[in-house]
Amino acid sequence: MTIFVVHDYYEDVAARVTSQIEEEATLAVVRKADQLMQRISDLLKPYGLSPTQYNVLRILRGAGKDGASCKDIGSRLIARDPDVTRLMDRLEKRGILTRDRAREDRRVVAHRLTEEGLALVNELDRPVRELHRKTMRGIDPAKLETLISILEEIRIEA
Repeated sequence: MTIFVVHDYYEDVAARVTSQIEEEATLAVVRKADQLMQRISDLLKPYGLSPTQYNVLRILRGAGKDGASCKDIGSRLIARDPDVTRLMDRLEKRGILTRDRAREDRRVVAHRLTEEGLALVNELDRPVRELHRKTMRGIDPAKLETLISILEEIRIEA
């Protein structure tokens, strides 16, 4: 009987240690993600953009002349936004994007960058790239590949 109690005790201790390591890893990822988002927010602030708005600009640039629907944009956003339509309203009001109803299905609205919107996202390429470079400087590329793999594995398991 004592053997089971001791065995259960060590299993409990091992489970708590594993749980602590998992919690510590989770908190480290969340803290770093918050720091990175704050840095990108600070970079975008003078341009009057949020990180989510910048993400939309990049998605629309990638969509090209065909544009993208709200549903497509929402599914590709890095951070979920519960009101993509309102987000599009703000960008349209600024003259950064346009909306057009599809001829074949009037229910579908295609969003496209205006020339101003394309110029803005292109202008941001260099400072954003520099921010990424500065953030990851000194880290061996092989370690960055490992980091990416681990983060992808976490995302898949979530």
